[in-house]
Parts: sequence; C-alpha cells; structure tokens
Amino acid sequence: MSQAGPGTETPAAPGSPHLSREEQVLSRIERARRRRPRVTEERITLAHGAGGKATHNLIEAVFLEALRNPLLEPLEDQARFEVGGARLAFTTDSFVVSPLFFPGGDIGDLAVNGTVNDLAVSGARPLYLSASFILEEGFPVADLTRIAASMAKAAEVAGVSVVTGDTKVVNRGKGDGCYITTAGVGVMEGDGSLGAGQARPGDTVIVSGPVGDHGVTIMLARGELGINADIASDTAPLGGLVRALLDAAPGTRCLRDATRGGVATVVNEVAAASEVAVVLDEGAVPVRPAVTGACEILGIDPLYVACEGRFVAIVPPGEAEAAIAALHGHPGGEGAAAIGRVAEDPPGLVLLKTAFGGTRIVDMLVGDPLPRIC
Repeated sequence: MSQAGPGTETPAAPGSPHLSREEQVLSRIERARRRRPRVTEERITLAHGAGGKATHNLIEAVFLEALRNPLLEPLEDQARFEVGGARLAFTTDSFVVSPLFFPGGDIGDLAVNGTVNDLAVSGARPLYLSASFILEEGFPVADLTRIAASMAKAAEVAGVSVVTGDTKVVNRGKGDGCYITTAGVGVMEGDGSLGAGQARPGDTVIVSGPVGDHGVTIMLARGELGINADIASDTAPLGGLVRALLDAAPGTRCLRDATRGGVATVVNEVAAASEVAVVLDEGAVPVRPAVTGACEILGIDPLYVACEGRFVAIVPPGEAEAAIAALHGHPGGEGAAAIGRVAEDPPGLVLLKTAFGGTRIVDMLVGDPLPRIC
C-alpha cells in the first residue's frame, strides 16, 4: 500500500470532522449511488413519469450521468447558488394534468403553486417565474383565457410575477390540449442547508396537513371510476407556511413538498440520502375520510398519493412541538401533525407502524398505479 507523499493530502473519510456539513451530505449521497441504477426498459413508459423507482432510475442513469455537476448532484427540487453576491434558488417544472380543470383548481394555478413551492421548501423567497405553453391545434381560446387568469390570481397570492414565456402550437392529436412548463427563481433567506441528506436519528417527521387530496381529486374528476366524493385539490402556495415553520424551528433539517409519489417518496428519499431509517405511525398520518374511502375502494395507499399544498418537514426533536404549534396557527397548516421519527437502523428503509400493531416496509412507488396528477 502506497503512502501519501510530500505535498499530497489524504482524503478525509466520510463523516470525518474535517469535512464540512455540505461535504458530508454529498459524500453520503455519493455512497448511496455507488451501485449505479440502470434503465432496463428499451422505451419510456408511463411509470418513468410517476415519481417512483422508475423515475429515479431514469433521472440518475440518463440525466445525471450525462449532465453531472455539483449543483445538480444533490437532486433537490431546486438548485442553489450565488450570483453577484446574491444567494439564489432556481427550479423548473412541467404540468400535464388531465383534466385541465378540477375541483379546487386547474392547470394554471397548479403550475404557479408547484413552482413557487419547489423554491419555498429550499428556504427561498420566490420572486419571478417563466411560463411556456404547448397548445394543441383546436384548443378553445376561452379555456386558455381561463387558465391565464387562474395563473395571474395564483401569482398574486404567492407574491411572484410571471416575467417571460413562450408559446408553441402542435398539430391536432399531437398534444393533450395544453401543457405548461414553468421555471422560477427566488432569493435565499435562510442558511441554505436544508436537504434530504440532513436528517439525524431522533428527528421528528412532520406533515403540514392532510395528505392525498390532490391526487384523489384528479382521479375522481376524470369521471372514469364512477365515484363521487366531496373533495377538492389542496393546490396552494407554501411560502408563508414555510416561513412560519422556519421561524419556530430554525434547526429544521429538510423540507420537501409531497407531489408525485406522495409522502412515501419524500421519506424514502430522506432515508436514502441521510442513510437513516424513517419510522412512520399510520394512525398519526392525517387523511380526510373521503380520501381514505376512495383509496380503500381503489386499493391505493394514501401515502403514495400526490399533494400540491403539503410539505414534509424533518425537524430536531427539541423543536417539533414549536414547529407544529406554528403550523397550526397559520392558514393552511391547521391539520399539521407529527407522523413519525428518524431512527438509526435499518438505514435506508422506511417502516410503518400499522393500526393493527404490526410493522411493514414502505418502499418507493413501483410502476404507475395512478393517473397523471400534475
């Protein structure tokens, strides 16, 4: 075994005190990816867009492999960087929901809220958005006008401006009415350390409100299931709720909005990136009765169903009570609850303590059991 010669440095071991906090997090992420994922399918399937295992394999095996750089490497919902002394967050997203209009919202406010929320959960204050429209020939102008008005209202509520955009039209039958792609930029107001790789054993897992509202609303709005329920999408901007949480719990480790793949995907990402276990309490997870009923009929676990106005927070145990109190006192956070804890073993796994007293593994979503929901 050769030794380091003069003028060389021996790399510090992962977890070494000589590594900064950010370097330790990146080291854990790199170790988790040493077994490189592969896309075994020859063609793209709907499962590749469902937010589960197939999506993660596609992102890591194709996009990360080709485009790898330090800003992309953490695979957070946004990139964080400094330009001219200003610390910024930048994100992009596409929206292909069907139907375009649904109880509680439409593709327009969904596009705005989804983008500002990806910025907000990084600790950034959203400022500006872009919006690109792909329209199908024959799409009603009245519907497009309604979507634009919805975007304008959502942007006003979120405190952002849509400042640039683009429009393309494709041949009839080559689209699905209207697709929207947005990008957003915000200014970082915290220390920028929030991330999936920051969780520690003993931390508390908090969800900001009832889960599954949006996904179930979309499934029922398609009219294919023959189920009627009094439920509406939870689409909403999360900026104010995030600020209330961070003011009350400044040691918060991680924030993620629970969109594609739901809460289950978020906590699996945390468990993998932080090399910890996450133990959830099934009885503590807030789910509206209408969502529970629909999920039972369809054989779907609400933990996998998408939200568009909820986040998952990982907070130190000493700040959990203050965090929940702050959320309860803010509009949109009345249903917040502590739903589990972070444990040391078994690393990388999510366990659920069931209502029947048993324990089961909550894996990342496999396949594509749900319709498009964002």
